[in-house]
Amino acid sequence: MERLFITGIGTDVGKTFVSAILTEALQADYWKPVQAGLTPTTDAATVRELVQNPVSHFWPERYRLQLPASPHAAAAAEGITLRPTDFQLPATNNHLLVEGAGGLLVPLAPGFLIADLAQQLALDVVVVSRNYLGSINHTLLTLEALQARGLRVRGLVFNGEPTPATEEFITAHTGVPIMPRVLQEPEVTPAVVSRYAAEFRAWFGL
Repeated sequence: MERLFITGIGTDVGKTFVSAILTEALQADYWKPVQAGLTPTTDAATVRELVQNPVSHFWPERYRLQLPASPHAAAAAEGITLRPTDFQLPATNNHLLVEGAGGLLVPLAPGFLIADLAQQLALDVVVVSRNYLGSINHTLLTLEALQARGLRVRGLVFNGEPTPATEEFITAHTGVPIMPRVLQEPEVTPAVVSRYAAEFRAWFGL
């Protein structure tokens, strides 16, 4: 069974889009442990709308926080402190996708980061990278932080138009497995997700 934690090199790099693709590709269950910001929609609701297979189960968030901010700040605004003991994996026999919040070192609480949650849950990690000035640095820092915690990188997804110089350097420097590319789509629909899911199924050998 694939048990995967999806993280990005920062915010708004396409993590939820890739989560939907992987959920559809594997017909996996999906879980977002912490949702910070409930309007106009949530990440779980977005993934649910994009996934068409009848197998995937969408597990409820452990925390649904109103403020669209770092989870530790959103929780503090509601007088809540997030604790490591709050989080256990859903009891499923299916593949499982767990989507993080923001980047790998985003704080959930003092001394408790998204990276610590991934480590606690003992999941392989998929990293989503998008090209922008500074993205090489952010991608390498993310991958080094995962390595320092002994977390296995299942794959790296480049999201957006190809940037060969950047991608070739990251690939050669890190040696991590490279998953299929995701492009910047004018509209993300279930049909678009299904098209990418076929490529990812082939990558997983399914």
